[in-house]
Amino acid sequence: MDILLVASAFNSLSQRVYAELSDLGHRVDVVLAGQGPDAVRRAVRERHPELVVAPMLKTALPEDVWQRHTCLIVHPGPLGDRGPASLDWAVAGQAAEWGVTVLQAEAAMDAGAVWASETFPVAPVGKSDLYRNEAADAALTAVHRAVRRYADGSYKPRPQSDPEIRGRIVWRDAFRQERRRIDWAADDTATVLRKLRGADSQPGVLDELLGRELFLHGGHPEDRLRGEPGELLATRAGAVCRATRDGAVWIPELRPRRNSGEPSPFRRPATDVLDAPDLPEHPAPLELPADRRTWTDIRYRQHGDVGLVAFSFPGGAMSTDHCRRLLAAYRFALTRPTRVLVLGGRRDFFSNGIHLNVIEAAPDPAEESRANLDAMDDLVEAVLRTTDRLVVAALGGNAAAGGAMLALAADEVWCRSGAVLNPHYRLMGLYGSEYWTYSLPRRVGADTAGRLTEQARPVSAATAARTGLVDRLLPVPAQGFTAEVERLAAELATAPDLGRRIAAKAAARRADEEERPLAAYRRDELARMHAVFFDPGAAYHSLRSDFVRKVPGGAR
Repeated sequence: MDILLVASAFNSLSQRVYAELSDLGHRVDVVLAGQGPDAVRRAVRERHPELVVAPMLKTALPEDVWQRHTCLIVHPGPLGDRGPASLDWAVAGQAAEWGVTVLQAEAAMDAGAVWASETFPVAPVGKSDLYRNEAADAALTAVHRAVRRYADGSYKPRPQSDPEIRGRIVWRDAFRQERRRIDWAADDTATVLRKLRGADSQPGVLDELLGRELFLHGGHPEDRLRGEPGELLATRAGAVCRATRDGAVWIPELRPRRNSGEPSPFRRPATDVLDAPDLPEHPAPLELPADRRTWTDIRYRQHGDVGLVAFSFPGGAMSTDHCRRLLAAYRFALTRPTRVLVLGGRRDFFSNGIHLNVIEAAPDPAEESRANLDAMDDLVEAVLRTTDRLVVAALGGNAAAGGAMLALAADEVWCRSGAVLNPHYRLMGLYGSEYWTYSLPRRVGADTAGRLTEQARPVSAATAARTGLVDRLLPVPAQGFTAEVERLAAELATAPDLGRRIAAKAAARRADEEERPLAAYRRDELARMHAVFFDPGAAYHSLRSDFVRKVPGGAR
C-alpha cells in the first residue's frame, strides 16, 4: 500500500513505524505536521495515499483530510483512554500495565473507532525510556495489526460506543507542572524519583536551584549521601546529587527556564548549567559493588571470561567528557583477563554520537565539535585496534551517526529487535567520521554503504541484520535485554573456535593496516569534518541549533 505518515516529529517511534512498514513492502512517505496543515494537505494531494498513519501527533489533523481518507492515530494509552498526557499518568499512578490504541481520526480527540490495541508492562524506568521500548513494542504490534486489517478490507473498527470500551472511557487532562512540582521537605525519595522519571526528557520538572528557575531532567537513587531536604550535596560525571527527606537523588541534566525574547534553552549536563564550584566531586567506582544503589553512567563487570563495559548517557549523546571517560573504562577492561568484551548491553539508547547540546552551548562550538569528534574517534580507534579478544557491541536501543559507527567497530553487533539504526550523518550537514569509511563498507559493501549514507533513512533491526550491519538479533523485551546479552556472551566465551577467531581478527587487522592505515581514514574524514566545523556558513550550525532547540522540521 501507499502509506503516508503524519508526525509532529520524526522521533524514535515514527522512525520505527516508517522502517518496519517499509520492510513489509509498503511505500511509505512522511510529512511533518509542524510544517502546518497546508503541508499535510499538500502531501495528501500529491501522494494519494491509501492510508494515513499518525504515529506521534501533537496537533489535530485537518478535518478535510480525515473526512476523505482513513487516518489512523497511534494513542499511547489503553482502550478508552483519552487525552494528551497518557504516559505521564501511567508513570505518576504507578500503573503495572498500560496500553497503546490505534484509533480512526475524527473530530473529538481520541474518540474514534478502534482498529487495534495492545497492552504492555510498565517498567520502573523514565517515561522516555518506557516510550521508546515497552510502549513502542506495543505500538508496532498494534500498528501492524491495524494495517493488516485495513488492507484486508473486511474488518470493521469497533466504535467506542461498544459496551466493552464505553465503560472504560476516561479523559486525562494535560499533566501540568503543578502536579510535577517536588516538595523537597515532604516528598520521600520514591515520590521524588517518580516525579523526575515522569518528566525525564520532556518537559522536565520546574524547580529552583541556587536562585534560578530550572527544569530538572532525569532522576536516580543515591544510597549513602545525605543532607537537608533540597540541599545540593555533590557532583558526579556532570550530574548533581540533591538531598530528599529520607535520602538523595542524582539529577543528570538541567534546562534553564526560558526568559521572554531569548532563544529556547535546552538540556545539558547539570554541572554545565549550574555555577556551583564548591560542590565536591563524588566519583563512583568503575566496578560498583552489587549492593550499591547509586547512579553511574559507566560501569564495568566481569563474569569469568566475559567483561562488560556498560554505559548509558541521556539521549544517547556523548560529549567530549563522556567519550574520554568511556575510553578510560574501555582501556581498564583491556587490562583484565577476558576472552570476550561486551560494550553496551543496557536497555535503551546505545549511542547517537557527538553531543550536539553541549556543542551548541560551548563558547566556541566549532572548537568543541572538533574536540568531541577527536574524543569519539579515539574511542572508536581503541575498539578497532583490540586484537587480543572478541569485542561485542550490544545495542539495547537505537544508535545513530557516530554511535552507530562505534557499534560497527566491534567484531560482532548484537541488537534488540525493536531498535532503529541511523548509520548516516547527512541530515546534520556532515560527512561523518568515527572511521565509518573503513567500518561500514567492510560490513555491507561499498554500494550499500553509499546508499545508507546518502539516502539517510532509518533502518529497522531486521533490515540491519539482513544487510550485515547487525550480526545477531535479540527478540527479547527491553527489560530482559541485559540478561540475554550476558547469557549469550558466556556461551561465546566457551565456544571451541574462539581462539581461532581471535587469531584471525588479529591477522585481518594487520593486513588491513598494511593496505591502508587507520590513520589515513581518520585524516581524510577529519579534513572534511573540520572544513564544515570551522565554516560559519555551513548548514551544520543552523541544523544543530534547530535540532537542540526542537525547531519543527529540525534534523535527526
